[in-house]
Amino acid sequence: MSQVVLDRAQAGELDAADPLAGYRERFLLDEPGLIYLNGNSLGALPLATLRRMDRMLRQEWGTALARSWDHWVDLPARAGDLVGELTGAAPGQVLVTDNTTVNLYKLACAALDARPGRRVIVTDADNFPSDRYVVEGIAAQRGLELRMLPTDIDEGVDPELVRAAVDEDTALVSLSHVAYRSGALADMAGITAIVHQAGALMLWDLCHSVGAVPVDLDGCDVDLAVGCTYKYVNAGPGAPAFLYVSARLREVLRQPIWGWFSQADQFEMGPRYHPAAGITKFMTGTPSILGTAAVEEGARLLLEAGLGPLRAKSVLLTSYLVELADAWLVPLGCAIATPRDASRRGGHVSFRHPRAERIVEELAAGGVITDYRTPERFRFGLSPLTTRFTDVWDATQAARDLIEREG
Repeated sequence: MSQVVLDRAQAGELDAADPLAGYRERFLLDEPGLIYLNGNSLGALPLATLRRMDRMLRQEWGTALARSWDHWVDLPARAGDLVGELTGAAPGQVLVTDNTTVNLYKLACAALDARPGRRVIVTDADNFPSDRYVVEGIAAQRGLELRMLPTDIDEGVDPELVRAAVDEDTALVSLSHVAYRSGALADMAGITAIVHQAGALMLWDLCHSVGAVPVDLDGCDVDLAVGCTYKYVNAGPGAPAFLYVSARLREVLRQPIWGWFSQADQFEMGPRYHPAAGITKFMTGTPSILGTAAVEEGARLLLEAGLGPLRAKSVLLTSYLVELADAWLVPLGCAIATPRDASRRGGHVSFRHPRAERIVEELAAGGVITDYRTPERFRFGLSPLTTRFTDVWDATQAARDLIEREG
């Protein structure tokens, strides 16, 4: 590693040349000296969202009251189309609604019903806990077999293990596009094709993907997907999630939670349920209007910045972090627990260290916010719109100094 790379001045030069640098000023980041590298858990607050919330609270709710439902009622679908632009989905296939767990349950059940006679669900041992719990519960309720793929925590899902696990009895495969611990990026197109060759349906979790890495749901011929919006989409804590149903399946599938917002004639208040046409059939009850509006604002900001520039900066940030870590952290006993190939990782980088939890606590005490994941991993989440190269340099130096001091 050259001495130039280890010089903070180069980080400043990278910031000066960054075409997305101005976007940081469009977030409420006003704590002096804070280095926030946890956007892969909770994104920062866009100022546009702050203004939108004030308008909605004062005018749309405060003044217009229930009259605002005239334009609120189709907000989940409008916001869904914006998220669709972020995920490579044509209009009418994405809906902002519920949370990720509920959406996963809805789509998994709908997929299983569409593959009668098949009795196997496949997921992987390192999938996000909620994803595993949902399919485990469904398998138990329906008397199905759950096949759990062994997964290398650092390298992510191996397509060949998927190929070995699926057969003519497989109904559904459910995996995460970006691994939550390591940031390993799965081969969406390749794995989806393998699943389809077995006649099964593919359900992707995009929680760590949307807004961080390129996603091409339509181009990869994906069947179903879910994702959250409070990470890179910056929609806020507890913001509604989204679901994607391919247009070729949209009118075929029937979701299991029948609520009045998915009823064909919502205000008929009739005695029987008749599902709405289109993506609206995957609604349940009354949506979170404030949260859905926040999704709109976050998605608009990402689309304005451009998915290409966002990914380009994300690759530069994570590559720079890996270089610094090789020079400063690896010699001190840290192991890089994320694929080194930039094309195989998402927007965060993980490190293994026996004192990882303590490192996260002490970094936070010094104003560097990262996070901890078992077993013995700390993660640096680098959000392209808010993270500076100097933040990466300062945070890595702080981790180095801490480990050197305490051993």
